[in-house]
Amino acid sequence: MQGVTGSSPVSPTKNMKSSNGNITVKYPDGKTEVVPSGLSVAELAARINPGFLNQLIAAKVDGQLVDLAYPLEHDADVVFIRPDSDEGHDVLLHSTAHLMAQAVKRLFPATKVTIGPAIENGFYYDFDRPEPFTDDDLVAIEAEMSQIVKENFPVHRQEMSRDEAIALFAAMGEDFKVEIISEIPDDATISLYRQGEFVDLCRGPHIPSTGKAGAFKLLSVAGAYWRGDEHNKMLSRIYGTAFSSSKDLKKYLNMLEEAKRRDHRKLGKELNLFSFHEEAPANVFFHPKGATVYNLIKETVSESNHTYGYEEVNTPLIMNVSLWHQSGHYDNYRENMYFTKVDDKDFAVKPMNCPGHLLIFKSTPRSYRDLPVRMSEFGRVHRHERSGVTHGLFRVRTFVQDDAHIFCTEDQIHREVGLTLEQIFAIYKTFGFEDVRVELSTRPEKSIGSLEVWEKSESALKSVLDDKGISFQINPGDGAFYGPKIDFHIKDSLGRSWQCGTVQLDFSMPERLGISYTGEDGLDHTPVMIHRAVVGSLERFMGILIEHHAGSFPLWLAPIQVKLIPIADRHFDYTDQLAAEFTEAGIRVEVNRKNDKIGQKIRQAEMEKVPVMVIIGDKEIENRQVSVRRHKQGDAGIMSVDALKTQLLTEIREKTHQER
Repeated sequence: MQGVTGSSPVSPTKNMKSSNGNITVKYPDGKTEVVPSGLSVAELAARINPGFLNQLIAAKVDGQLVDLAYPLEHDADVVFIRPDSDEGHDVLLHSTAHLMAQAVKRLFPATKVTIGPAIENGFYYDFDRPEPFTDDDLVAIEAEMSQIVKENFPVHRQEMSRDEAIALFAAMGEDFKVEIISEIPDDATISLYRQGEFVDLCRGPHIPSTGKAGAFKLLSVAGAYWRGDEHNKMLSRIYGTAFSSSKDLKKYLNMLEEAKRRDHRKLGKELNLFSFHEEAPANVFFHPKGATVYNLIKETVSESNHTYGYEEVNTPLIMNVSLWHQSGHYDNYRENMYFTKVDDKDFAVKPMNCPGHLLIFKSTPRSYRDLPVRMSEFGRVHRHERSGVTHGLFRVRTFVQDDAHIFCTEDQIHREVGLTLEQIFAIYKTFGFEDVRVELSTRPEKSIGSLEVWEKSESALKSVLDDKGISFQINPGDGAFYGPKIDFHIKDSLGRSWQCGTVQLDFSMPERLGISYTGEDGLDHTPVMIHRAVVGSLERFMGILIEHHAGSFPLWLAPIQVKLIPIADRHFDYTDQLAAEFTEAGIRVEVNRKNDKIGQKIRQAEMEKVPVMVIIGDKEIENRQVSVRRHKQGDAGIMSVDALKTQLLTEIREKTHQER
């Protein structure tokens, strides 16, 4: 089954044929052409240039992605899709997933297929097989995929009724496909794709033939529960990737190797930053050095909050379940919550901080003159994550969120959201992230509040983005259940994108909890609530920083900023004096007292990724100087102690991001 969650094998609706036998197509450059009705997209491309067709993988007709075989039966806007475009890459990925499934069925005929979506820069397919796939199996599957490419089967789209599709896959023994189709409405038309002996349920589109597959690689094997439910059967999942050229594939695989080297779980252990233990699954234990980095992230955001007028609050971890019913979390989020009993009453461990902030606002009479009220909290939240999806610092069961909520009038929304955007971009720049992608996420299927309120909220956020000149993408249906949101995706040094900050506009929750202020007219009014997080989970953001810097933090963020390295025992006293002097100045230092040779001590500091190494010997003591080395840069020369302190303190104060 093609696509990400929410994709469907149900066929798209086709428009009616033109009545006079000809249609008009319009190209992206504005040019139009009259062509015979029923002409396929491929035939249209060949009319433009016979060689042009070979450069294409799919097309968009009136904004809908379609196969090249799609017949043009009405006036339409046509955009041709190349395999090296984002949309072309997606077509290539899920077509390669089908290619892999066909190879698996050839080599292991008893295997049953389930779903195989495209994901970011890759794809996977889940299979029901008694024994898991091995690395040798992946090699064999790749070889068979290459053979299918050589056989160059045409890829045909086929449509049939739901009952016909159920009968087809039932006869093939594909129980999982039957289950999927059975949940589709009775009157739906089902689309399938055939290539050689293989047929799969899919919405499409797909490459025109297996020979058009690009360069591909199978990456790994994992276990996965059917439909992500741990009560269902465990399946074998094969991950892979594909690109339009071998060059792009090689570049991506090199990036994956570099990502492995930067894996925050590996570096966390090597640099003694944090650990995980079975006694508290998916809960992080920060070691002293890790806690230093963690606290620096928190302090940086806290200082910015103070600058932008936030007052810090603190709310309980456990609150009565009735509060979560009022806020809407119980109905919309309870599967991710932890519950307990206190004095025989039902309580919940908070998964979010917003209801607590609403209670604080409610506890004091408020006037319109008091607004906006800006509250911030580094609040610890707990969310139930299945063991199969937890992942180092990136996905844990408890974390601290740099949460904040602004209570304001409707007239204040524009200014407050604008200031929030300003703060978010400033903090990202401080941490070295200047490539930021912005998305506006709209109403999800599971939501509270009227359609009118949602439209007003979405319009308000869009207006701020437009006025600030911030380019953004619409992310349909991915808003929070209580309101639309602006999401921020930062790009790291490997070009990977991470969703971190969010700004959410909420008209519903204050009303549900009876929050009000006295307006200028003397009447009670419900404030608007703006939910805001800059880095999001501090744990996750720290993991991103570790991988972004490959563990080599900039000086201001490094847990140990200076490693003092005495050459011999007779230099220890002076080294201790320097350590005290640097510490008093606010520089984090550590002394290497091991009885090792100087070369070994330097190598050890390099492995620990300490930004600055200070070598201390007889001459340095005599002249009150130090020999300085920089991580990965080598010898930085001789300088006075005072000059070095001044240089380092300037870098720390300015939060310099020196390339290392």
